[in-house]
Amino acid sequence: MSNKFHLNAGQSKPNTIRRQLLAGSAALPLAGVMGYGSNAAAQGATKTLNISHQFPGGTIQAGDFRDRLCRKFAESVEKRTKGALKFQIYPGSSLMKTNAQFSAMRKGALDISLFPMPYAGGEVPELNIGLMPALVSSYEQAAKWKTAEVGRMLTKVLEDKGIILLSWVWQAGGVASRSKSIVNPEDVKGLKIRGGSREFDLMLKAAGASVISLPSNEIYAAMQTGAMDAAYTSSTSFMSFKLEELAKAFTSARQKSYWFMLEPLMMSKQIFDSLPKDQRDALMAAGAEMEKFGMDAAKDDDKTAALAYARAGSKVSDVDAAVVDKWKAIARDTAWKDYSEKNESCAALLKAAEKIS
Repeated sequence: MSNKFHLNAGQSKPNTIRRQLLAGSAALPLAGVMGYGSNAAAQGATKTLNISHQFPGGTIQAGDFRDRLCRKFAESVEKRTKGALKFQIYPGSSLMKTNAQFSAMRKGALDISLFPMPYAGGEVPELNIGLMPALVSSYEQAAKWKTAEVGRMLTKVLEDKGIILLSWVWQAGGVASRSKSIVNPEDVKGLKIRGGSREFDLMLKAAGASVISLPSNEIYAAMQTGAMDAAYTSSTSFMSFKLEELAKAFTSARQKSYWFMLEPLMMSKQIFDSLPKDQRDALMAAGAEMEKFGMDAAKDDDKTAALAYARAGSKVSDVDAAVVDKWKAIARDTAWKDYSEKNESCAALLKAAEKIS
């Protein structure tokens, strides 16, 4: 277990020269710093694109599957472009802070990120649909989004904001607690909990919880100090961030879940559009190729996390359809209602998503 998930996030950190270069060029787009753009494209030079994410680093064979997905994606694109495109991967938010990555892509200052979509919900409200409580309840349902109306609409929203969606990656999640098991809505009353998105937090508040907002790579510290009693996150993050060291109870996603997050591989449209068509096609093809790997790995981690927490001494609980329905009833009156009232685009996205079962 430890060999698979507890790898050093610093394995692929930038070298000293690159760190100094980036630090000294904060006001400049990264594309300019790295020397690509129209001139490089015209010369047919090899281009190195940066992939950033917040998760622990590993290798293409082992570690957090989201880091592995980035490495497999890079390998596929390099092969498809015969080495014309190469990649540098920065795990553990080693290139830039987690919450800065979406905005950086929009500006062309970051090339690619595997990024939890609702983290950008404050900047683009429509993206909060990427963790709408109880809206998605299975991977099969989630997989239908890409080619359905909601997927086309969401892709358009992102493109209008300067982002290309390369690979659809969904993850189920559960909740780890420092005290008692959390299964039904009444279990969260009086607890300080991290939900993972504004909408999920609205549902938790309605059930009586106090909510804390922070990226998943900051959960451990908050739980360790007692600033937070419990946290929802993906099954993979529960293992990668070693939360079993702190949890007394764990509710898994191996059977059912009302926590499904869209964590796609995204790219700056500015950088994407600067590349020749064959390279753009290679990026999209490799992204689509990664989706089965992502789904299979996420499903495996739902099962593995439950076993890992049981071995660590946590009381492990599961969720059934009846429990999902209880949470959905609260979510409809709070999170779903609030989201649909944001603007016409949000209302249309939610309506389209509700059509998928």
